[in-house]
Amino acid sequence: MPNLQETHLNRARASLRQVLSWYGYLRKPGQPQSNLELASFVKPELETLTNTLNKLDSNVIRIAAFGLVSRGKSAVLNALVGQKILQTGPLNGVTQYPRSLRWTPGGKVQVELIDTPGLDEIQGEVRGQMARDVACCADLILFVVSGDITRTEYQALLELRRSQKPLILVFNKIDLYPDTDRTAIYNNLQQLGAGHPQQKPLLPDEIVMVAAEPALMEVRVEWTDGRVTYEWETPAIQVEELKQTILNILNREGRSLLALNALIQARDAETAIAQKTIDLREQQAEDLIWQFTKYKALAVGLNPIAFLDVVGGSVADLALIRSLARLYGLPMTGYEASKILKTILFSSGGLLLGELGSSLLLGLGKSATALASGENPTNITAFAGSAIAQAGIAGYGAYAIGKAAQEYLKKGCTWGQLGASTVIQEILSQVDQNTILYRLRQELKIGNGA
Repeated sequence: MPNLQETHLNRARASLRQVLSWYGYLRKPGQPQSNLELASFVKPELETLTNTLNKLDSNVIRIAAFGLVSRGKSAVLNALVGQKILQTGPLNGVTQYPRSLRWTPGGKVQVELIDTPGLDEIQGEVRGQMARDVACCADLILFVVSGDITRTEYQALLELRRSQKPLILVFNKIDLYPDTDRTAIYNNLQQLGAGHPQQKPLLPDEIVMVAAEPALMEVRVEWTDGRVTYEWETPAIQVEELKQTILNILNREGRSLLALNALIQARDAETAIAQKTIDLREQQAEDLIWQFTKYKALAVGLNPIAFLDVVGGSVADLALIRSLARLYGLPMTGYEASKILKTILFSSGGLLLGELGSSLLLGLGKSATALASGENPTNITAFAGSAIAQAGIAGYGAYAIGKAAQEYLKKGCTWGQLGASTVIQEILSQVDQNTILYRLRQELKIGNGA
């Protein structure tokens, strides 16, 4: 599906360019001090967005190998490239830092293979964090095991599954097992490798058996003169199946993988920017919400016409949402603000809608009282009582909507027509059941509680 893959890439590029344009004002000269402070605060995330867009344009697929120590991660990558570039050995912690090498398996596909430290190294917390950082920028993960999966490996596998990246389980060192044992281990890995009891067992292109660096084998040699000698031979490397599996995935969905990973990184960066912005401007937002709360309560309380109470209150709520968006530097149209307001109202469990109905009833009573008041002090007192009650309800609603809008602006910055979350869902909705991306779609559903 080359055309669909190209569409995914173009949509991802457009999404990243849009979000970078949103925050372009932070780079302009002559900014107020508050914007300069925010620009410094969110600089790492803006750099992530820029680097992610550059990576999309370069069309290089990143494949990272993970696993516990001595499982043969470096050997697997060496075997794929066809050269012993990365150091291998029997000692724990041979790979101290992430290393990468280029692999050109054929055609126009450019691949960067990344070797990582063992996930269980003693005193290796820093190296473990480096491995997790690599997982964030990887488009495809190879999780290397060398037998039955241990509890530590299973926990590491679950953690990598949470990174929402496609993963191939690589069963290495199969030359050490008889055929019967090898098959039993493969079947067990097929079930456990899914990482969730509700998931289906791994598909054939999600688990591959290899012998990346076969152990020396003693061979009995019988000579024509009757002599018998013993020699050590190195069996042939068995990695062709893994190489072909990777090539099939890259040809079938490589550019879609690239787009999806870029969007996941962009989504996380945008969410972090929104959170930092909200934290930095918390007091300003609180003052703004209280200001609208007071104005709305006053306007609704003094207005004698019930219909205008509701309309005016809604206009005030929309203005509050748009003012908060401007404070946070997020673009917001009236249409988008109205969508947020509807979402807040209908997701409040009916509480805010109930308050709206109560305000309307009080407003109708207040209107009738105003019409009948004349010079009667009793009616004027009744009007004042209704006005105060309605003002309190309106003020409560404005404050609640303002606080809810903060959360929606923080989470909703990745939605919209070209939002990262929107495009992620588009891509996942279009993947075929026979692709490795389809399992990611299922995992995301489970993660969302669907």
